[in-house]
Formats: sequence, C-alpha cells, structure tokens
Amino acid sequence: MLFYAPDIALNRQLPETEAHHCLKVLRMQPGDSLRLTDGKGYFYEAEIAEVHLNRCRVNLLKTIPQDPLWRGRIEIALAPTKNFDRVEWFAEKATEIGIDKISFLDCRFSERKEISIDRLRKIMISAMKQSEKARLPELQAMTGFKEYIGQHFDGRKFIAHCYPEEKSPLAQACRKHENARILIGPEGDFSEEEIKSAKEYGYIPVSLGKSRLRTETAALAACQTIHVVNEL
Repeated sequence: MLFYAPDIALNRQLPETEAHHCLKVLRMQPGDSLRLTDGKGYFYEAEIAEVHLNRCRVNLLKTIPQDPLWRGRIEIALAPTKNFDRVEWFAEKATEIGIDKISFLDCRFSERKEISIDRLRKIMISAMKQSEKARLPELQAMTGFKEYIGQHFDGRKFIAHCYPEEKSPLAQACRKHENARILIGPEGDFSEEEIKSAKEYGYIPVSLGKSRLRTETAALAACQTIHVVNEL
C-alpha cells in the first residue's frame, strides 16, 4: 500500500484523507511500517510514530529516489469532452502509462468550457499510487487555444487532426527520448483557423492511424505511441 504525502519531507504528518485510510480502514497502529511518496520523484520508508483521532505522524526511515521511468517529456493537451467521465478515464490511464503534463484546451468547437481540476487530481493520485510511480503529472486548467500554442515548449510539437492533408504518422514524426507535446481536438475537430495558427507556432500535423478516434482515445493513443517509440 502506497500513501501520498506531498509535503512529507518537511511535515511528518499524513494528509487527512491518507491518515483516515491508514487508521480507520487499515487499522494501522504506532510502530507499523508504511510506504509513502511525495509525488515529486521520491519514495519513503516510514513508521507510524503517533496517532490522535484522524491525525497520524510518522518517522521517516529511508528516502528512495525513483529513477526516471522514461526519457523525454510527454505532454498532452486536449479539448475536454462533454461527458467528463471520458476525460477522467484518460487522466487515469495516461497516469498509469506515464505522462508529465495534461492540459485542457478551449477550442472553437469545444463541448465543455469548465473542468474540475481537483477531481482529476484525486483520480491521478490514485492512479500514481496504483502504478507504483513517485511522480504525479502536472495539470493545467482550461486555457484558450491561441494562448496555449503561444506558450514556450522545448521540444517537438504536434497537432493531430482529421482534415485531408499530408501528415506523417506520429510514430514516425516523433523522435526517441525527445520532449514531445501533442494537441488533441474536440469531437468536432480543430477549426481550420486553429490548425493554421498551430502550424505558424511550429506544430507539426500528424496522424494517429486510419480510424477516426474519440478525443480521449486519441489522447491515450498519442501517449502510448510516444512510449513505444522510446522503447524501440
């Protein structure tokens, strides 16, 4: 069982939700051992030092840095779907597979203009713990398309769309162990103006295959494609 305590290096007390699970669900007692992560690249071996109601203080016994599980930064920016469950599914699975940052785009044809970052973060924390990772991906709230594409990124930038033009498969366009950022549009796709603007900012049009994919499927396929290329 892995517990998430983002400030554990400075504050030896478990967050309230983690303390509740530790004490009320698992019935752990002072002296029991537990494993922690701060979501910043470190695991910790610890033991429970003191409990009081829903408070749990621990002693840290060992700090264990986790070696990077992949090389090159992976960022996916997508327009959230009307059914938010599908966005949550993507965030969970991408965290399990491995991703550095998830951002959300407000596009011309976007079906949803607001998202619950706190809800997504909880899902991603659970996925991080389940998949035995010590790094929690970054989350960027809803950002206007033009504002987002103007943000600096040190790596190769791609835009996946369905318009008929010459596009390389993402697996061929990306480079092994290189930073990659991929834009995924809404169900109605990006507008032609958005694609033109992205190209002006250096985004390369790519294909994710011959099938027309749902937004969250395309985003996950892009994430997995980068990992496959890195493993070759």
